[in-house]
Amino acid sequence: MKKIGYLLSRAFTPIRVNFAFFVFMFLLGYACTQLEVPDKKGYYPYSLAPIELFLDLYVVCLILSFIPIKIRRWIRATMYAILYPVSIIDMYCFVRFGSTLTPTMLLLVGETNSSEASEFFTTYLDWGLLLSPIGLILLLMLAHIACNVIAARRKVHPAVRHKLTGRIGRIYKKLSPSEKAKVSIGAAAGGLLGVLSLILLYNGYTETINNKLATVRLMSYKNIGDVEHELTQKGKANLYLPIYRLAFSIYANKLASKQVDKLVAGIKDVKVDSCTFRSQHIVFVIGESYNKHHSQLYGYPHKTTPRQIELRRKSNLIPFTDVIAPYNLTSFVFKNIFSLHAVGDKGDWCDAPLFPELFRKAGYRVSFITNQFLPQAKEAVYDFSGGFFLNNPILSKAQFDVRNTQLYKYDAGVLRDYDQIVMKDREQHPDAPRLTILHLKGQHTNYHDRFPPKRKHFKETDYKEEWPEMSKRCRMLLADYDNATLYNDSIMSEVVKRFEDEDAIIIYMSDHGEEAFGDGLELFGRNHSAAIDFRLAHEEYEIPFWIWYSKKYAKKHPDIVRQINHAAHRPFMTDNISQVLVYLAGIQTPFYRDDYNVLSDEYNAERKRIIKGTVDYDELKVKHEEEMKTKKKENENKHTDKK
Repeated sequence: MKKIGYLLSRAFTPIRVNFAFFVFMFLLGYACTQLEVPDKKGYYPYSLAPIELFLDLYVVCLILSFIPIKIRRWIRATMYAILYPVSIIDMYCFVRFGSTLTPTMLLLVGETNSSEASEFFTTYLDWGLLLSPIGLILLLMLAHIACNVIAARRKVHPAVRHKLTGRIGRIYKKLSPSEKAKVSIGAAAGGLLGVLSLILLYNGYTETINNKLATVRLMSYKNIGDVEHELTQKGKANLYLPIYRLAFSIYANKLASKQVDKLVAGIKDVKVDSCTFRSQHIVFVIGESYNKHHSQLYGYPHKTTPRQIELRRKSNLIPFTDVIAPYNLTSFVFKNIFSLHAVGDKGDWCDAPLFPELFRKAGYRVSFITNQFLPQAKEAVYDFSGGFFLNNPILSKAQFDVRNTQLYKYDAGVLRDYDQIVMKDREQHPDAPRLTILHLKGQHTNYHDRFPPKRKHFKETDYKEEWPEMSKRCRMLLADYDNATLYNDSIMSEVVKRFEDEDAIIIYMSDHGEEAFGDGLELFGRNHSAAIDFRLAHEEYEIPFWIWYSKKYAKKHPDIVRQINHAAHRPFMTDNISQVLVYLAGIQTPFYRDDYNVLSDEYNAERKRIIKGTVDYDELKVKHEEEMKTKKKENENKHTDKK
């Protein structure tokens, strides 16, 4: 039994010989998991944090226990020097910007010069931070230092320790049986601690193995696109500690930098043979999370786009009826619409130039006003691909003459930035042909945050008769989505007003669709992990797409107007929108392809439209239509039989 007890007590040894390390690192990790939780409904601390933290620290302590004590001390000191600062920085990011460490934040650090760093410290660092959760981390660190100092002062010289050990052994031999029993109790306690350690280890392994495997999978990809896709899956890794988030951020930025390097290297290869400046002012508006089937313009029964309906009535807004997005993730879409590379082409998206580069090289003044992709820590998320190639200083300079520097809660801020920033540039360059790119927040979740409260029109009760079995909460979300769509309609109306008297053409499209309670199903957002069937493609990949042109433009370009009207019902996927823009500008370049341009008479309408890189959308559609025909026929036969 003594041997069993001894063996069991050995399970506790890794913690015992690294006791201070284990205790303080556990407290540090646990504090971060509990304090770094947004104060919003639906956000909770990671429930498995205590057990997973025990498992992680035990493994570290086990490894340390095999290392000679002198070296072990230096390793622990090095880990303290890393873990405490990383935790403080992570907590600071959360307190100041509402987000823990992300790839985007790390990217910003790498792009910060000494002047910007100085400005940052003077602006964002103050003594008030000591009263925040950061102060608790600092207090824990000070307590740890104090314990180490006290322990160091009480350390016994090896020679003295040897003498004491020998003396203790002699004293033990002289003890009475009852006194020896007390010592045995201590040994039993060690055995119990060992048993407890084994139980916690087993529980930690069984409960958290899926998260460990997901973390390994996340950190094993070779390109940033696969990483982003992994982060959309249901079983994605929970990077619950600051050090894990830092490691992931370094890894993600390393992958992203490979694509950026390709794009930067390719700048010198961007070739423009000539340009006719066919369109004096091209406006390209990118919406967000717009379900086509919630647009009145496309037959939705609720009046969500009355202004677009009026513009169509005036015959200069042409809705395209068969347009899809290549992906249902913004970052993926942006890479595909900005690059002249198309889905199915050889190579990667970063092997081809970005269309704004061609425009600038041709002589256009290019403006980019975005309400999403600014290099700001407050907006930093895992889904950073849209930002990483648009915000890279070299690529940004190659693409844009004018950019905004502020994000807004509502998309009206984009209009204000256009009026102030772009119009100022127009005054300085009055005769320059222009490409203006406006990037909206549109109908991105949370829907109720996408429109001012005073602009609320639809109410939950408006859908009660139509969807009586739908929960009240879902009807409220549905109303908010339609209100956001109505607000988007007003924004686009204001965009059009700014170009009514100009020689201008506007292309509007959403980046992708959105689940928005189609057919009364209580589904909203996007289901990234689900297999793509036609219902999902119908909701999340079919998008609104329309072209508006001014009266001046119509008079000057009757041939293009004819082409637009002729192309309105052609099948199109937005990975080739760059080809349309290049054509409208009259840019002659080796990267342009007539068969990819939906306005061209040479357009290949038979091109396969592959969504999410794997599924043929048109095959899904044909299969669905056949199934509907079969069901209709069966229902008709049943009705005939009853008669």
